[in-house]
Amino acid sequence: QVQLVESGGGLVQPGGSLRLSCAGSKMDFRIYAMAWYRQAPGKQRDMVAGITTGGSTNYADSVKGRFTISRDNAKNTVYLQMNSLKPEDTAVYYCNTYGPSVSWGQGTQVTVSS
Repeated sequence: QVQLVESGGGLVQPGGSLRLSCAGSKMDFRIYAMAWYRQAPGKQRDMVAGITTGGSTNYADSVKGRFTISRDNAKNTVYLQMNSLKPEDTAVYYCNTYGPSVSWGQGTQVTVSS
């Protein structure tokens, strides 16, 4: 069964940085475009960053210039480098395929607060 495991979240002050990781098992990352999503309390889950199999990236306007998505196919891992974090970035962060097609992992909590 395909499994996605997110990690790297935590509590950070505004302006700080975090690097999230998502490791997949029983799936070949090489054939999937991947994405990071987030869900804040009481809100829907939205995509924040995506990366194609060829490495092209796209971002939600709210994170453009601050977040960077990358992938390491050899490790079946996708990353999200988050800089200049803001309180409104507080959410549970998930990874999945682009246009989610596998079971969601447990996510990783990111809290931006002073």
